[in-house]
Amino acid sequence: MDLSTVHNGVHKLQRKKRVGRGPGSGHGKTSSRGSKGQWASAGAKKPAVMFEGGQMQLFRRIPKRGFSNATWARTFHVVNVGDLDAAFNEGETVDQETLRKVGLAKGPADGVRILGTGELTKKLTIKADHFSKSAAAKITAKGGTMEVIPPPKKPVRNKMKPRPAK
Repeated sequence: MDLSTVHNGVHKLQRKKRVGRGPGSGHGKTSSRGSKGQWASAGAKKPAVMFEGGQMQLFRRIPKRGFSNATWARTFHVVNVGDLDAAFNEGETVDQETLRKVGLAKGPADGVRILGTGELTKKLTIKADHFSKSAAAKITAKGGTMEVIPPPKKPVRNKMKPRPAK
């Protein structure tokens, strides 16, 4: 190979195939779709991913059992006090936003849980949704403060519209 043949066969801007432009184009008449059949017409729909040729689909053949709590489950970032000790300085306030900036809380979540693994050597003000007993003991032992973020309020039922009697 030499520099005169480097670009042979390389087509950076490949032109669109123009079909149905007569016999001289090589893609005339049936436009390379063949004659007749499901795929010959313009409105041909390819079957869906789940379609099994008319056979009962797998997800309909398999029995449905069990229950998933995933619809209502809340996800939390889990952070240990040892990680807080390494990431924050004396007297700082720790909340979900500062944890994101430091890189201890990545991705979407409904809140933060503080667990007691590791040692805490600094006085910190921590705002979280939940504290384990060991984490709470270690934070208070160093003179730090904990603020439990209250969960969202449950929706109030319309008391003017009574429920039907059973």
